[in-house]
Order: sequence, then structure tokens, then C-alpha cells
Amino acid sequence: MSSLRNTWPYDRMMKDIYFHECPYCSKGNVLTNLKEQDLEHAKEGFRTYLIMPCCHSKMTILKADEDYLWTNEQLR
Repeated sequence: MSSLRNTWPYDRMMKDIYFHECPYCSKGNVLTNLKEQDLEHAKEGFRTYLIMPCCHSKMTILKADEDYLWTNEQLR
């Protein structure tokens, strides 16, 4: 079972995907460049990569659900 420490919450507004706070640099209200198609691939279990627009850190998304992105690293 995956640990909740490897998750990060996200919000959707229309077709945009936001983080309340960047897990790497702590900047608030980050609009990601993650597309809806990429999120659907992550929900199907395909590995997806996200480059954070605020600090250019790379997040590897292993899977997703309606509330959280599951990653290969501890974010909390």
C-alpha cells in the first residue's frame, strides 16, 4: 500500500489543475501545466511527469484519483 506521504492534493477549475501550494518551493496557488488528458492517463495508472512552473522541479506522478496525485517521492 502506498503511503499518504507520497501524495499531493490538487483542485480542478474548469479544465485547469491547481495546487494550493507547491510541494517544492511553497509558492501559493500554482496553476500547473498538467492537461486533462495527462490527468486521465495518470488515473489509468500511466506514469506522468509534471514540471512545476514556479520552481521547475520535476514531479513523477505514478497514479491519480479525484483528489490526490500519487508520486514516487515523499512530499509531506
